[in-house]
Amino acid sequence: MTDVHTALVRAFRDEWGQVVATLIRLTGDWDLAEECAQDAFTQAVDSWARDGVPRRPGAWLTTTARNRALDRLRRDAVGAAKLREVAAMPVPEPEPDDSGVPDDRLRLMFTCCHPALSLDAQVALTLRTLAGLTPAEIGRALLVAEPALKKRLVRAKQKIRHAGIPYRVPPAHLLPERTPAVLAVLYLLFTEGYSATAGADLLRRELSAEAIRLARVLHRLMPDEPEATGLLALLLLQDARRDARVDEHGDLVLLADQDRSRWDRTEIAEGVALLDGALRRGAPGPYQVQAAIAACHGTAARAEDTDWPQIAALYGRLAEMTRSPVVAVNRAVAVGMAAGPEAGLRILSDVDLPGYHLLPATRADLLRRLGRHDEAARAYREALELVTAEAERRFLSRRLAEVEAGPGGQPAAGRSRPT
Repeated sequence: MTDVHTALVRAFRDEWGQVVATLIRLTGDWDLAEECAQDAFTQAVDSWARDGVPRRPGAWLTTTARNRALDRLRRDAVGAAKLREVAAMPVPEPEPDDSGVPDDRLRLMFTCCHPALSLDAQVALTLRTLAGLTPAEIGRALLVAEPALKKRLVRAKQKIRHAGIPYRVPPAHLLPERTPAVLAVLYLLFTEGYSATAGADLLRRELSAEAIRLARVLHRLMPDEPEATGLLALLLLQDARRDARVDEHGDLVLLADQDRSRWDRTEIAEGVALLDGALRRGAPGPYQVQAAIAACHGTAARAEDTDWPQIAALYGRLAEMTRSPVVAVNRAVAVGMAAGPEAGLRILSDVDLPGYHLLPATRADLLRRLGRHDEAARAYREALELVTAEAERRFLSRRLAEVEAGPGGQPAAGRSRPT
């Protein structure tokens, strides 16, 4: 990896959100801001290779993006007034900030999660604008088709424009009403890093590491918010298993087959301690419950020591809280391990989740464990038509080959779904 490439990767991670936010403040146009930020990064590829990496990459990118915006506005007669306004602000100054949020990126996330928008719109817009995820990635994370996700983003931006919603850092007393959306953004950012929804690599470590960093900042900012603590605990407990989730070929390793000596015991201990502290406040929420599930896995010395009845009960509680069909699929896995595959299949019979590959994949695994190989093969084929991540595709293909080979080719029963 060259120095220029490394600098560009670091600049995208550190500066993308700030550049876009500055352009939004200057122009009030979210689409123009994103396009000009993209142009600035594209121009940086050649310019930095030719002239060297600038001393302040963020300032270089912001100035380049601003100049690009001015060029665009000059070509647009309608933008004449805005052109004069933007041209009058040659050096963007940081706006007054009384939010108390001690991190630029987290502050921008609170800014983007405006309560005038629906929760889904806040999350989608923030992931797109500040985290730099593509509409396809966001759509897969939210289980929304990409065209529908794009329409959701357009509607959100139109609402901001028509309602004159300012892009402004909220004061400290307004942070709590935006916290649920910020928590959701951080969790989805981590999830995309922990289990990429597409591409050759299952892990995108830079995303999960950034989500954990921001969750730590948020926890320090809101030490009395149990769900902020619960989210940090959840991310740490899941991240602790990261290195054991893929083998040397990048193939997925099932939870039951993972080398537990490779789990990060420091992260597990910290996650459990955070979870205990959050639960003592007596206000359990979805992130705390998910962290409790992750703690059950993380503290089991061996796969056979896993407390599946406890995990199934926790998923039952989580299902009551969220009414989420994705949680229902996960609950079916846990119940299938605690009470047998038939019990898991009964739960799945009530789940309708079009396009979600883990629904047929989970059904296939339960059928495989029952020895119903023909039905399992059909379900694996259905899952393969939907999956977009290469590591998961290879795993499902192996499973399909095993059930097609018949009883002699089936693996040991009792394994959980990919995790």
